[in-house]
Order: sequence, then C-alpha cells, then structure tokens
Amino acid sequence: MALFGFGKKKEETKEQSKEQSKESCCCKNSCEETAANKAETLTAAKECGVKVLGSGCKKCNALEAATKEALAELHMDANVEHVTDFAQIASYGVMSTPALVIDGKVVSFGKVLKKEEVIKILQKVRG
Repeated sequence: MALFGFGKKKEETKEQSKEQSKESCCCKNSCEETAANKAETLTAAKECGVKVLGSGCKKCNALEAATKEALAELHMDANVEHVTDFAQIASYGVMSTPALVIDGKVVSFGKVLKKEEVIKILQKVRG
C-alpha cells in the first residue's frame, strides 16, 4: 500500500515544481513553449541556403570560393553563408571542418571540394 502512496506523492511533486518554474519565469508564460519556438526558429534557419562551416582558415575560404563558383555556373542563388561559430558548427554534428551544408543537410566535411565536385552535389541535392 505504501508504494502507491509514494508514487502519487512523487507525481504531485513534479506538478508543483512545474507550477513553481512557471511562476518564477520573467514572462509568466510557459517556458517550455518559448523553448519550442526557439528550436523551431533555429531549425528553420538551418534548412535554407548554402553554408560553409569552418573557422575562416585557408581551406574553409577555398571551399567557399568553389561553392560560389559552382552556384554561379549552375545559375543558382549565389548567397553563401560562412559560419565560424563553433557552437553552431557543432549543432550540425560536424567535428571536422571545412564542411558544406545545403538546405540544412551536411553534404561534405573534412575536405576541400573542387568546383566540379560541388556542382555534382548541388545537382544531386537540388535537382
């Protein structure tokens, strides 16, 4: 009998802590909802465009240049973002740079691609 009462008490404690965290929130709203909105925004930002992930070294810049040339040759949007923030790079699961991300998908990492290689990847990913 004691087991059932213990579980109920534990459940009540979880509910009370949720209520306390909502009350202590500066916006008086559900922080869980706010966190979900932030995650959605980050995911949407990752999904579009072409990005080069890297510190800004010679290899990263070479990949960026090859990517821009490939996009121009294919008459695609030539807007390439160079991400140097290691927290953002890690969010893609990349541990070796430079890396190329197309429409939110990591298509290459750890090597400098030539223009022809980037063209093949772009045609495969974007059609």
